[in-house]
Amino acid sequence: MSTYPVNPRDPDPAYLDFWRERHLCTLTTLRPDGTPHVVPVGVTYDPEAGLARVITNKASTKVANVLAAVGPEGARAAVCQVDGRRWATLEGRACVRTEPARIAEAERRYAERYTRVPSPNPSRVVIEIELTSAMGRG
Repeated sequence: MSTYPVNPRDPDPAYLDFWRERHLCTLTTLRPDGTPHVVPVGVTYDPEAGLARVITNKASTKVANVLAAVGPEGARAAVCQVDGRRWATLEGRACVRTEPARIAEAERRYAERYTRVPSPNPSRVVIEIELTSAMGRG
């Protein structure tokens, strides 16, 4: 596995393989007061698109944090996973997507990585993180 930093659009094979393994991850967003909000999530990583995706309910605190960010560039966010001494972090600008095609793509990728189809949820949205940096260590 790579040592940091990693190009999020061109990771080495070991880094990408680590993100394809089934791991619980964390998502860190910032509350309006600037303090971090860290929660467990499932994450998918799409280096070709330069995105990390998290499916969630539109009423969640993580969605509220992203929506509360000021400016069109979105909210700063990071996703991380760890397995023993291996770890990987993806960072970037998050936005909330409600378009059915984007949600369906996020669900498809989630089902592929986590080997289970997410249960139907009419309140589902996807947090897309446009990646600006990545790091990790094997």
